[in-house]
Amino acid sequence: MSSNGASGSSTFQSYVDSAVGAAQSAVASVTGNSADQKQADNTKAQAQNEYQGSHTTAKLGPLTADPNSGAAVTDNEDRTSGSWNQTVGAAKESIGNFVGNENLRQSGIQQNADGKSQQAKGQLSDLGQGVTDRAKGAMGNIGAAVTGDREAQSKWQDVHDEGKTRQRGVEADLQKTEQR
Repeated sequence: MSSNGASGSSTFQSYVDSAVGAAQSAVASVTGNSADQKQADNTKAQAQNEYQGSHTTAKLGPLTADPNSGAAVTDNEDRTSGSWNQTVGAAKESIGNFVGNENLRQSGIQQNADGKSQQAKGQLSDLGQGVTDRAKGAMGNIGAAVTGDREAQSKWQDVHDEGKTRQRGVEADLQKTEQR
């Protein structure tokens, strides 16, 4: 769980590193020691890198991949269909406006709204599944570690990583929507 080159970047570890960096910085400001301040700055930079690494995902259509863990997941079908319905609805609305067909325009508005609702339903499903898988994976990994079962640990780590990737895929879509 550290940023020393291990493959599993961790948001939690980034918070720990950030707190340690803040404490080191406070000590350095009291003592006036430039070496302590440099160490504090390095720890804070490490925390920032760890945070960014833990949120790295590659999104291509309905697929999300985590380059750190290698996990890849497919979006819930409602997300994909909802996005498609929004696109088709917007096109109908535009064409209806262009040709002066009020029925086509209204149909497009409705299909777009239905698509947004359908996509949100899929996002909630994927987010819930991601959080659940992360928790199951973490707990299963702990149980397997206690018993020394390396094969089970690997299996539970995969469950955790897929959940994290699914959750990050939803977050990426939501950020993209906010930027529009």
